[in-house]
Amino acid sequence: MDATPKTPVLEISDLSVDFAVDNVWVPAVKKLNYTIRSGEVMALVGESGSGKSVSSMSILDLLPKNSRVSGSIKLNGVELRDAKPAQLRDVRGKDVAVIFQEPMTALNPVFTVGFQIVETLRLHFGMSPSQAKERAIELLALVELPDPVKAYNSYPHQLSGGQRQRAMIAQSISCDPKLLIADEPTTALDVTVQAEILDLIRSLRDRLGSAVLLITHDMGVVADIADHIAVMRKGEVVEAGPSLEIFRNPKHPYTQALLAAVPHLGQGNAGDDEIDMTVALATMAEGDGAVLSDDLRQRIETNERIAAEAARAAEALLASVPVVLDFQDVVIEYPGRGRVKAFRAVDHVDLQVHAGEVMGLVGESGSGKTTLGRAAIGLLPITEGKLDVVGTDISKPTRRLVRDVHRKAGIVFQDPASSLNPRMTIGQSIGEPLMLAQGTKGEPLEREVKALLSSVELPNSYYSRYPHELSGGQKQRVGIARALALKPSLLIADEPTSALDVSVQATVLELLKTLQREFQFACLFITHDLAVIDVLADRIAVMHNGKLAEVGTRDEILRNPKDAYTQRLIAAVPLPDPEIQRDRRELRAKIMAAGAE
Repeated sequence: MDATPKTPVLEISDLSVDFAVDNVWVPAVKKLNYTIRSGEVMALVGESGSGKSVSSMSILDLLPKNSRVSGSIKLNGVELRDAKPAQLRDVRGKDVAVIFQEPMTALNPVFTVGFQIVETLRLHFGMSPSQAKERAIELLALVELPDPVKAYNSYPHQLSGGQRQRAMIAQSISCDPKLLIADEPTTALDVTVQAEILDLIRSLRDRLGSAVLLITHDMGVVADIADHIAVMRKGEVVEAGPSLEIFRNPKHPYTQALLAAVPHLGQGNAGDDEIDMTVALATMAEGDGAVLSDDLRQRIETNERIAAEAARAAEALLASVPVVLDFQDVVIEYPGRGRVKAFRAVDHVDLQVHAGEVMGLVGESGSGKTTLGRAAIGLLPITEGKLDVVGTDISKPTRRLVRDVHRKAGIVFQDPASSLNPRMTIGQSIGEPLMLAQGTKGEPLEREVKALLSSVELPNSYYSRYPHELSGGQKQRVGIARALALKPSLLIADEPTSALDVSVQATVLELLKTLQREFQFACLFITHDLAVIDVLADRIAVMHNGKLAEVGTRDEILRNPKDAYTQRLIAAVPLPDPEIQRDRRELRAKIMAAGAE
């Protein structure tokens, strides 16, 4: 199956997919057409349910048995629709590889990561066990896992989300595939890891001339890597064309709405002067010895002046505002077991959140963000220091103290599906805190719950529905309503929008802003997405390896970052503009190269 320059690696013609639901064929993909040539990246974009993943899974016949596929799927000129199971087994993994959205479900939990990569190598290349092991460790090093040998011997659950994604990518590229299908490969990753994964995919494309089918709802990722874009909605392509053309001149209203919903650095409301992220990057380059033009240096000085003014204004404002969440020299450790030593997740952190402010807590996976958030709601004990939550000292928590905290502080979890009880109706889930804390029952409880549903813009009819009947965005709204049921003074929001489509994410963020203005609660908003926190936060705290790298106003952190780690975070954030993103990527590469010298 060797491709010639004239033959597309993948050619999809009139592809349609239907699913049998209650003896009726329901269309999921309608008459899809596109081609991908060697060395090209085609991005399929659109919201959940638009047919992106379904169409890609049909390429390798990975759809469930209640599906019906029609049309043509050609790989290097060879029709796959007529291929026998044995032929498809040869194609899968070797000629076509898939990076799945959720590595925890894609990797086998009962086998080590190394075993699964070795199995792939031995199946397709007939390597000896020792050769396959050596190559597997090379691949794990290639995707920049910190300890490849340890990762090789680890089970999937022993790795973080970002590490599992890297391990799955190592398995996917092990056979140097001609076509790589990347299904939301960076959705759950930190911006720095995301940038590295995109560099890895770009390297694979350049080194092997592989074609890449990228499925995503992240338009920053699309701007960073895609050559062509097809925008899908309700199973159909509504607009397609070169990446730059789609970004600069979108013609279809849906594409325009999709791009308008994308959060990006510099659109926050701290001032009329939009943040110049190229200048922020140039500041870092100057720190590494780069020679800048007079214009750039003047813009850098403007950035520094605005950041300093914002800092003075924030200091004056917060001086008279009470503190609702106070971490004083806090240490949090996960206890050791057997030969495994205790792990210090949070290391001597001092952080205050004032009444009515939104504090953004950002950093990579494993930096200690979620650990701090869970401690703030009494779900984790602290090892050292002092923790005061809305006037209650929970440094040594008891059941009564934690119960008191839960009356004053609420939490919105990252995954609303797993945080809602599937056996309880939406009304019961939202009403449970009111019933337990205040004893509210009957008609008054129903009235309160429906008012909360209205506040998160959900109809009263959802009162009797179950979680599985709601979309991801609707479930997240229910999680917010439940967290606000007791009118808390403090809300902990732990990655509440990371798994949502951009349009749904924009709606949920706008809802949070509206509710925060209405109820005036303080909010600790935990995220790895700087563009999201730019929309919401008054101040930002950056965590790295369990410690606070720096804390400041939104303008201080984003315009004039002092810490090298914060600078790397900002440098890795993709912007939804192909030309600007290309320039930023080149500047980021120079900064990283200078830092390595």
